[in-house]
Amino acid sequence: MNFTTKNIFSIQNAEEFEALALAVFKHQAQNCLVYAEYIYHLHIDVKQVKDITQIPFLPISFFKTHAVLSNTKPIEITFSSSGTTGMVQSSHHVTDVKLYEQSYLQAFNQFYGNIEDYCFLALLPSYQQRTGSSLIYMVNDLIEQSRHPESGYFLYNHDELFETLSTLKSKGQKTVLIGVTYALLDFIETYHLNFPDLIVMETGGMKGKRKEMVREALHEQLTKGFGIKTIHSEYGMTELLSQAYSLGEGIFNCPSWMQVLIRDTNDPLTLIEHGRTGGINVIDLANVNSCSFISTQDLGRINSDGSFEVLGRFDNADIRGCNLLVQ
Repeated sequence: MNFTTKNIFSIQNAEEFEALALAVFKHQAQNCLVYAEYIYHLHIDVKQVKDITQIPFLPISFFKTHAVLSNTKPIEITFSSSGTTGMVQSSHHVTDVKLYEQSYLQAFNQFYGNIEDYCFLALLPSYQQRTGSSLIYMVNDLIEQSRHPESGYFLYNHDELFETLSTLKSKGQKTVLIGVTYALLDFIETYHLNFPDLIVMETGGMKGKRKEMVREALHEQLTKGFGIKTIHSEYGMTELLSQAYSLGEGIFNCPSWMQVLIRDTNDPLTLIEHGRTGGINVIDLANVNSCSFISTQDLGRINSDGSFEVLGRFDNADIRGCNLLVQ
């Protein structure tokens, strides 16, 4: 089948997803040189790939060593991963940034509703203090799209953040606070709120600033500190243009153009059934201009309803910028 970006963001069911994923696979197998070479060395006949379980997934490490592109259009923006000094960063060259914009705007609408109903507050010091962050690009746009006068960033000015949150609570304003995990913990060490309707979305882990924590213990601290019932999370990374969201308990769901599969840790070309732990493979059809089929270094499992959990990382894998906690 032929496909357009309109097709990608209007998927209605599993059959449409699979048909579009196969069409994107065939396009990228022909037009993404890195992916095509990888498929060649696996001795896979593209014509014989008939369903998504047969699609090979490109190891995410290729974004550190190659330009992963499926067209020859000019690069509009390059997103880069965070990393410690001396660590090789991933680079995601994006030839149509509007795909990214449509992906995160439509996904937010799918999970939370109208963006203009919310005030967005951001506590993301590690991301603000470097260049190339896809998360900062998204948050900048969410702040702008919200059109709320109190939406904005709070670097280390926790006093101002507390005052803003208190004001928004008194107004009954729907509010999202998206923060890197260690900064949220730093905030509640000094300030405590009782803001039951606040959405706290943690992302980014500890960034080496604090000792990693078991998710349950971390979320218990954060829920007490903010006076809320659950902690929301997003699962995204530099190499993807889409995010999955957890509205609590570490259970993630994907937007309709994204899907997670689980591979055998001992045989990376074999998928395993729901309920078993393995490596996370991601299909992100918004990645149509790079590679939509990514084999990550994250461990997880899929539940019977199609939701998934992130359980950790492979040994010796780099610490990533996405939301991953020790389980």
